[in-house]
Amino acid sequence: MVPPKKWIVNGVFVLAVLILLFTPIGFKVKVFASKLLSTSAAMVKEGMQVPLDSYQWKLTDMENRAFDFEAQRGNVILVNFWATWCPPCVAEMPSMQELYNDYGDKVTFMFVTSDDHQKVMGFLKRKNLDLPVYYPASQTPSTLESKLLPTTYIIDRDGKIVVAETGAADWNSSKTRNLIDGLLSK
Repeated sequence: MVPPKKWIVNGVFVLAVLILLFTPIGFKVKVFASKLLSTSAAMVKEGMQVPLDSYQWKLTDMENRAFDFEAQRGNVILVNFWATWCPPCVAEMPSMQELYNDYGDKVTFMFVTSDDHQKVMGFLKRKNLDLPVYYPASQTPSTLESKLLPTTYIIDRDGKIVVAETGAADWNSSKTRNLIDGLLSK
C-alpha cells in the first residue's frame, strides 16, 4: 500500500524543516540567507539619538586583561554583541573584519560575547578573524542592552548612539564607511 501523496509531501516538508533547524547544514543555510538579506546599517535619526548613559563598564579581553571602556570616551566606538551559535552574527563577521582592517586604528571596535572562551578562540581561528573580543565583567550600560543578537551600536565622539542595528548587516558598505568617515572628521 502506497501512502497518499499528501502524506509524502507533508513528510518531506517536516524533514526539510528539521534539517534546517537542527543540523549543521541548516546553520549554513541560515548564515547564507542572513548574508543574502543583509543591507547597510541605518543611522538613527538626529532627534532620536540618545547619549550613552555610562562609560562605567568593566570588560576583559581574550587574555583576561581588563579593558578600560571609560578611556574610550571621546572616540568613535563600534560595539557588536554576538555569539558563535548565532547565524546572523556569523554572516556579518566577514564584513566586520574588512571594516576593522581599515578602521581598527581610528575606531574603537568591541566585539562583546558571553560564549565559552575556547569556543570563541576556535571560531576566530576557523573563520580567520582577527577581531578584538571582550567579555562583560559588569552590568552593560542600559542604553546598550539588547535581547537580540547580533546588535551593533556606533557611538560618536560626543557619546551619542548614532547607529543601533539588530540583525545581520553589511558593515563594509560604502554607506557605513561614509558614516564612519563623517564621524571621524568631526
